[in-house]
Amino acid sequence: MSAEIANITTRRAYRRTDDFTPGTPKIELVTEPLPIPLSATKVLIKVRAVALNYRDANISNGGNPWPVTPHGIIGNDAVGKVIAIGEQVKTLKLGDRVAPNTDTENLTGREPGRSWLAADEDGVLADYLVYDEKVLGRLPTYLDWIQASTIPCAGVTAWSALKGAQIGQSVLIQGTGGVAMFALKLARAMGLNVILSSSSDSKLKSVCEQLSEPPILTINYAKNPEWHEDVLKHTHGVGVDIVLENGGPGTLLRSMKCTRRGGIVSQVGYLDRKKFDDAPEILPTLIDRRIILRGINAGSKADMDDLNAALTATRIKLDDIIDSTWGFNDAGMALRHVWEGKQVGKVVIEL
Repeated sequence: MSAEIANITTRRAYRRTDDFTPGTPKIELVTEPLPIPLSATKVLIKVRAVALNYRDANISNGGNPWPVTPHGIIGNDAVGKVIAIGEQVKTLKLGDRVAPNTDTENLTGREPGRSWLAADEDGVLADYLVYDEKVLGRLPTYLDWIQASTIPCAGVTAWSALKGAQIGQSVLIQGTGGVAMFALKLARAMGLNVILSSSSDSKLKSVCEQLSEPPILTINYAKNPEWHEDVLKHTHGVGVDIVLENGGPGTLLRSMKCTRRGGIVSQVGYLDRKKFDDAPEILPTLIDRRIILRGINAGSKADMDDLNAALTATRIKLDDIIDSTWGFNDAGMALRHVWEGKQVGKVVIEL
């Protein structure tokens, strides 16, 4: 270990204030010790970029539907370089570009437990991180740090949500946030016909101008509360093969109604805060249309490895789904930007 690395014993990290009063800071910068020296299978990472998700803003504002660790570090999309390894590390070497999986218990998809970054355990918005090698995925080398930072949560969620799609099929992608934009890039690469929905004509226009070929069909669900009928019109009454469902209680029934019989609804979010008034219709619609309704909780470490392999093979560039980049000292403003829903794509903090 070099003398420079030997002197790294602390880190700077953003922990939640857990003060949910409107207008108050939601995170604060702290300096705290690192678990040094490294144990046998641990890896020390110098963080280069952290991508924020709506989940980070939601947790910081007290809206997460699951319990979270008090005053935890936010963030679950971090990428960085391996700068030190424990004596028994076998799968990684110094200089490797890596990211931790969002669920550090979910390695193969069959584990019974769960441990989500920024919820069940500390997140990743820090300048140094220490993880066991088994939870770290090796990143594509062709992507810069900012683009690569979108992979662990948004990328893996989109990858998991689109599983089962075949070339020529159709997908409804709801929203223009990070997961939606990553799903759009993957759908294009997979040869899928894309229908994109948003409440903002300006956001839809921006995406269509940036990703103009092949054309994207668009729907403004704010202008038409019965937006599922527009989806059916776009698909000649059949419905889409897959829905990337991001709303939850207020949108799930309509999503099911515009999914083809035997199609898939991938529930990736819960942005709609409405009550489940449609609940009595959910089960009959599910059965009648033979819909596969599956919950997407990001994915396993194996899923992340598969996505990284697919990206490396296709060389998909992700620069056009970056909304904005922020400095580490501006993390609070970046978090507020996400909470206010101003972004189209990913908001990234560069270190």
